[in-house]
Amino acid sequence: MQRLLRVAGQTVATAESLTGGRLAALFTDVPGASDVYVGGVVTYATELKASLLGVSARIIAEHGVVSSECAQAMAAGVRALTGATYGVSTTGVAGPSEQEGKPPGTVFVGIAGPDLVVGLALELRGKRAQIQDRTCREALATFEQVLRREETPLG
Repeated sequence: MQRLLRVAGQTVATAESLTGGRLAALFTDVPGASDVYVGGVVTYATELKASLLGVSARIIAEHGVVSSECAQAMAAGVRALTGATYGVSTTGVAGPSEQEGKPPGTVFVGIAGPDLVVGLALELRGKRAQIQDRTCREALATFEQVLRREETPLG
């Protein structure tokens, strides 16, 4: 994934809620990460999703923060905040209790890029840490798929 970004001269930033910085740690866990990873924010509180990432009051009121709409807005917001080519976000319920009437394991990933904003819904099982880790793996895998689709063949 980092090779794809590096070759294309692109960058990525993260906006996290339920993963609490784990996604950023995975992006920075490899040598050369600073070539493509510009940074990220952990917006655990709803107020920060709005004030830092620009998630609208309408999205929060109509869909809640545990929604595809919020994940997409978070991804677009971190992209705008950092100037990165792509934004990747995570929001949802890690557990042990429900949030917004949604059970643990209800997770959404958002990806925003130059010509796309997409959301991925996940229904995960397991304990809190397992849900957080699986969310990160799914976010990375989905982001890599997006990059591969956007990759332009050479020659």
